[in-house]
Amino acid sequence: MKALQFVGHAAATVNDVPVPGIGADEVLVASRSVGICHSDIELLEGRYIIPFEYPVIPGHEWAGEVIEVGAEVDAVSPGDRVVGECVIGNDHFGFSISGAAAEFFVARPEWLHRLPDSMSWTQGALVEPFSCGYYATVRADNLDASDTVLVFGAGPIGLGVVAASAARGCRVIVAEPTKTRAGLALELGAEVEFDPTAESFVDDVLSATKGRGADVVIEASGKPRAMAAALEAAGFRARLVNVGIDVGGYAQAQLGLIQSKELQIRGIIGSPGVWPQTLRFLERTRVDLSRLVTTELPLLAATDAVESARSDPSQIKVHLTSSAA
Repeated sequence: MKALQFVGHAAATVNDVPVPGIGADEVLVASRSVGICHSDIELLEGRYIIPFEYPVIPGHEWAGEVIEVGAEVDAVSPGDRVVGECVIGNDHFGFSISGAAAEFFVARPEWLHRLPDSMSWTQGALVEPFSCGYYATVRADNLDASDTVLVFGAGPIGLGVVAASAARGCRVIVAEPTKTRAGLALELGAEVEFDPTAESFVDDVLSATKGRGADVVIEASGKPRAMAAALEAAGFRARLVNVGIDVGGYAQAQLGLIQSKELQIRGIIGSPGVWPQTLRFLERTRVDLSRLVTTELPLLAATDAVESARSDPSQIKVHLTSSAA
C-alpha cells in the first residue's frame, strides 16, 4: 500500500509499505480523507511537543471506512464510516504512533466514533479540528445568545470557534488581519471583523460592543500579542479561553486587568471527552466546514500537499484523499 512517511527532518516521501495486520482487539481502516495540520509540519520539522521517532506516518485529522475487525471487536463492523480521536493515553495518533495518511491503518475501537450519514468524508476529516474549537466554546461556560464572543484568529481552529459560537446564537466578532480568512469567518457566522494589528483595534471592539467589551474572548491564533490584547478587549467578568498554542513566546501585557476586570482565564489543549457531543452538535446544527478545505490532492501527491500546507499562506486546510478498497 502507499503511505506518506516523514523519514527525517524536513524529509517527506510517499512509500510502498506492507498493509498492517490487526490484533484481536484492533480495527483495520481504509483512509478516505485526511487533513494536514500545522502540528504535522512541526512533526516534520522535528519540533513536536512529545517524543517521537522517524520514520512515522502522520495523519490525525481523518475519516475512513472500517475494512476488518478483530475477533474481540463488537463496537464497529466492516463498512462503518468512522472518525477517530488522536490523543491515546500518553501516545498521539499520527505522531508517536503512525497515523492515517496511508491507504490502510490500524485503530482501536475505543478511539472510534461513527460518522453521521449526513456528513461527507471531507466533513468527517474536519471533525478533529472542529472539536478543538467546539471544546473552547464548551469551556467558555454557558455560552449563549446573550454573549458577544471575540475570536482571535481565523485559521481552522478559530473558524471552528466562529461556527460553533454562531450556531449557539452568539454575536461573533473575529479578529483576523488576513481579509480572505476574515471573509470566510463572516460566511461562517461572524457579524463583524477587525484587524487586530490596527492601532484602533481595542477601540473598535469597544465601539462594536457599546463600550462593554467582549463577554467571551477565545484566543485561537497562538500569537502572544493577541493574548495580551485579549485582556484589553475583554469586558468586566469576561471569560477568556486560550486554545491557540504558543511555546516560549513573550509579549507585554496589562496584567492588572485580570484583577480589575475580574477576568476568568483558562487554557485548553485538544478536545478531551467531547467527541460524541461534537458529532451530535454537527449533526443537529448542520454546520458545514468543508469550505475550509482549500486544496484536495490524492495520497500519491502527498508530498506536494505537505509542501503546500507548509509554505503557501493562502491555504487554510489541505486534504489528502484515498479510495483504497
